[in-house]
Amino acid sequence: MLNAIVWKFRTGSAWRDVPERYGPWHTLHTRFRRRACDGTFQGMLQAAQARTDAAGEISWLMSVDSTVERAHQHAAAARK
Repeated sequence: MLNAIVWKFRTGSAWRDVPERYGPWHTLHTRFRRRACDGTFQGMLQAAQARTDAAGEISWLMSVDSTVERAHQHAAAARK
């Protein structure tokens, strides 16, 4: 099931396009939704983060750059 979920999000495909080798798409989607709603994936993420943080393998520093902004469609021909 995890391989199917990884495949789906890695490719950006719809659930219906998941290869048959992973099983029926509807079953995969139902299981994914259940695990997402009950916090299973959140717990997995927190456990992985705690493990890598304890081993010193994760850096919590990040930089956010938001200098690219789209102008309104009419702004391109605006007079100065």
